[in-house]
Amino acid sequence: MRVWGTGLGAAGDLSGSSSVWSLRLFSMSVVRAATLPAIAFALLVPLAAGFLLIDAAGGAAGPASGQHDTLEPGEELPGGSATSRESVTNRDAFSHFSHGIGFEGEERFNIGNAIFRKLWVAAPSSTTASDGLGPLYNARGCQNCHLKDGRGHPPAAHWPDEDAISLFLRLSIPPETEEQKRQVAEHRMGSIPDPVYGGQLQNIAIQGHDGEGHMRIDYADVPIALAGGQTVTLRKPAYSIVELGYGPMHPKVMLSPRVAPPMIGLGLIEAIPEAAIRAIADPDDANTDGISGRTNEVWSTIDNRVVLGRFGWKAGTPSIREQSAAAAAGDIGLSNPLIKTPSGDCTAAQTRCLNAPNGNSERQANLELGSEFLDLVTFYSQNLAVPARRGAADATVLRGKALFYRSGCAGCHVPSFTTGAAPGQPQLSSQKIWPYSDFLLHDMGEGLADGRPEFGADGREWRTAPLWGVGLTQIVNGHTFFLHDGRARSIEEAILWHGGEALSSRDAYAALGSAEREALVRFVNSL
Repeated sequence: MRVWGTGLGAAGDLSGSSSVWSLRLFSMSVVRAATLPAIAFALLVPLAAGFLLIDAAGGAAGPASGQHDTLEPGEELPGGSATSRESVTNRDAFSHFSHGIGFEGEERFNIGNAIFRKLWVAAPSSTTASDGLGPLYNARGCQNCHLKDGRGHPPAAHWPDEDAISLFLRLSIPPETEEQKRQVAEHRMGSIPDPVYGGQLQNIAIQGHDGEGHMRIDYADVPIALAGGQTVTLRKPAYSIVELGYGPMHPKVMLSPRVAPPMIGLGLIEAIPEAAIRAIADPDDANTDGISGRTNEVWSTIDNRVVLGRFGWKAGTPSIREQSAAAAAGDIGLSNPLIKTPSGDCTAAQTRCLNAPNGNSERQANLELGSEFLDLVTFYSQNLAVPARRGAADATVLRGKALFYRSGCAGCHVPSFTTGAAPGQPQLSSQKIWPYSDFLLHDMGEGLADGRPEFGADGREWRTAPLWGVGLTQIVNGHTFFLHDGRARSIEEAILWHGGEALSSRDAYAALGSAEREALVRFVNSL
């Protein structure tokens, strides 16, 4: 028996047969967390009167005074003029196109939506425009994970009663060879995949093949005391893989659970000037505010160089096109212009998978997802509009806004940016937006640590998740599971899970009275 130690990817415990690998999170005597994913969109310098927000040209901005209990101009339209004007009272609230997209843009958006919703089948098939699935995969289409363009969730029951679809496990090992070490050091690789199972656990396979295994999650209750004698019970996950299909994993394998994030506002995030994000990074905490946001420097297949990471839970992807290509290959098994292997994430140890028929076709330039299809999916993803805020001027919401600032939440969840030029897309250009994120990496403490690095991000760091649209999760997706693995069952639980750089904000929230906490959560839900 091999003993595995800490959390999601460092060490845990391996029990019984080789088909059950159990990796456990660090247990905590006291869960110390903080506000929702800590990230900022402006440089906040604490002053006696409040905050000074330094606004670079086209960059982050916010109120300069200490008064944050008023509605600022444009704040009710978080996506600027691209904000959706459609209804937010039904499940389609995240599925509308950017306002001002134009007739031609609307047509491209709708075609991209059809590809996003397409269910792929195994090759060979009579439906040659839709074959190429797998052989190993996590979902048959993009919409399966990003249901209604929204947020994924952990399974409600253990396999085989329910299988994980919108939550999967990233896999990697420490670099071992000199070449692997060089690739990681030069940021040409974000991580080294498991030699047998690849970069993520693929639990489903086409007919005649075996899936790689099934995720199991067991939760332990962790009670947290709040001011006024109230107690909130968090749930601490322990991850296991059962029914391994291809033998044991590498003895040093690291796991990281990742839930599918919502798709809204991605094109606006991509249009934020790189200099604006870099300007608010403070890796050495030079201003001594306890927050040391860092950029993640990642490899761009398109640019063939190291660039700023913006997307993903650890900001490990630089562009929407590259994110779309990686998901097509890793989640569905589709070859595409950026990742041309038709066997997806299959490894050299999975020879039957590598030798299986594929869906590459002349129509798609000997690919399964050709350049035109990838362009349309990218355009669709860029133009899923941010919904308008609800009740932004409500007195309780504005009281919660003031408490959000006073508790230090805006030190990472910086409210606004101004986008630069989005080539060919004026609806995304020069817009003042309110995502409440700085897209930087922050140490979030042991409670949320996965122990797994990704490019420059270490095992304790996560990118601040944007907060826009968070209050519509229940309407769109029928649940309120938050954070990178969906462990939090409410906004309040998400706040209480934060530690590290966000610990003081978490403690400030826990010290509020119940009415104040309710107001702060109501503000977050209005975003």
